[in-house]
Amino acid sequence: MIKTRAECLREYGSDYFIGQTVKEGKLFRIDKGIYSEKEYVPELALLSFKYPKTIITMDSAFYLYGLTDEVPDLCTLATKREAAPITDPRVKQIFMPQELLKIGAVTIDYKGYTLPIFDRERMLIELMRYKSKLSFNYYKEIVGNYRRILQQLNAEKIRDYAEVMPKKDKIIKTLRTEVY
Repeated sequence: MIKTRAECLREYGSDYFIGQTVKEGKLFRIDKGIYSEKEYVPELALLSFKYPKTIITMDSAFYLYGLTDEVPDLCTLATKREAAPITDPRVKQIFMPQELLKIGAVTIDYKGYTLPIFDRERMLIELMRYKSKLSFNYYKEIVGNYRRILQQLNAEKIRDYAEVMPKKDKIIKTLRTEVY
């Protein structure tokens, strides 16, 4: 379980006792002001905890869903357009309108941690939206993997998501010609 310094202060009473618990190996400092009862915390879990108003998207989501075996260099997080820039060098931030941020947002269990992420159907739409920003081979790999799992996806959700996106006609046309 990941905890903030404030949560640790409530539990242990003071910075001294937090430090003692860390020395005993019962608590681990995993980032500034963030502690865990486990020594190893996946970076995605740490970053999701550190930036709670974000949603995992793009390369990170494709990797988590097994649509690519290419491990992303950065954790890609979506935030509302008005959010402050994230200066963490481990994070690539994508800004989007607040109303788009809620569409297809779910949580998944990843190595015992709950992570906010867009569902696979929404990620298919994101793949179409950001097609021109991805390398050709990477895009083709993910499209090919989507074709393999097409029967597992909810076609109605995909259609509903596409209808509310900017440039919906382009997205729908790309879906029809390259995925279905």
